[in-house]
Amino acid sequence: MINRELIRIKVVQLTYAYYQNGSKNIESAEKELIFSLSKAYDLYNYLLALIVGITQESRRHLEVAQSRAKREGTAMPSQRFAYNRFALQLEENHMLNDFMESQKKSWSDEPEFLKNIFTQISESQIYKDYMASPEDSYAADRELWRKLYRTLIENNAELDALLEEQSLYWNDDKEIVDTFVLKTIKRFDEKNKASQKLLPEYDSEEDKDYARKLFRATIMNADEYQHYMSEASRNWDFSRLAYMDIVIMQIAIAEMMTFPSIPVNVTINEYVELAKLYSTPRSAGYINGMLDAIARHLIETGHLLKHMEEKR
Repeated sequence: MINRELIRIKVVQLTYAYYQNGSKNIESAEKELIFSLSKAYDLYNYLLALIVGITQESRRHLEVAQSRAKREGTAMPSQRFAYNRFALQLEENHMLNDFMESQKKSWSDEPEFLKNIFTQISESQIYKDYMASPEDSYAADRELWRKLYRTLIENNAELDALLEEQSLYWNDDKEIVDTFVLKTIKRFDEKNKASQKLLPEYDSEEDKDYARKLFRATIMNADEYQHYMSEASRNWDFSRLAYMDIVIMQIAIAEMMTFPSIPVNVTINEYVELAKLYSTPRSAGYINGMLDAIARHLIETGHLLKHMEEKR
């Protein structure tokens, strides 16, 4: 689940923090990097568990409505949402249950939030269309949760505030983690029952090593990489460069120099996008030009054994 996009974001954040604090202990900074990545995986599981929490909340409402119907002699309410087949499969999932048993917190600790979000769901048009639809299938149940997640969970101010209270890491992570939750919903297959595989924390040991190597190369070779920046900035106003821009370019150069299989253009594009998120409005264009110039210089001088297309 933890992909290179998320790793790059974490390395930018932790490198910036490394230079901002006074101790500059690379060992503890590296542990913080790996810990912050593990927290993203915690969030992935916690957001999947939210679907279960909402479903359990809906059953409490159903029980109240059933008791009222019996008392008043009216038609019994539909159980369709409370016993949604996708949500039931997720509730029984071995991997998710193993994870939640290892945690000190659960969604049952947030009854007011569960009540509020269930109310939002039950008042939504998506819910009303689902409850009225004649289609009764596992695929329809799963698609309901995909739509609800995208509409009412992906952008939910109350949820964002609650997550921020629980972990300082989670607000920065949520946008990316949401994509993995949606991917997981789409991948669920009824025939797998409770043994459906969730996404692993890392796709491979290579990705875990990538995080460590990128961070270490950035810090250990800082003087060398900043020298390359200084050389390439002769036609640029390097002295007015935002400090975050220097950090972003330093990491980009580390990636170029340390990972031969990653094309130069991929590296440049990824860090230009990060500059749009973390630095000034003008930074992306500046960093794009600087990294292009640095990479071409390193290739021409034999320091970087990669290929770049000629400028047109």
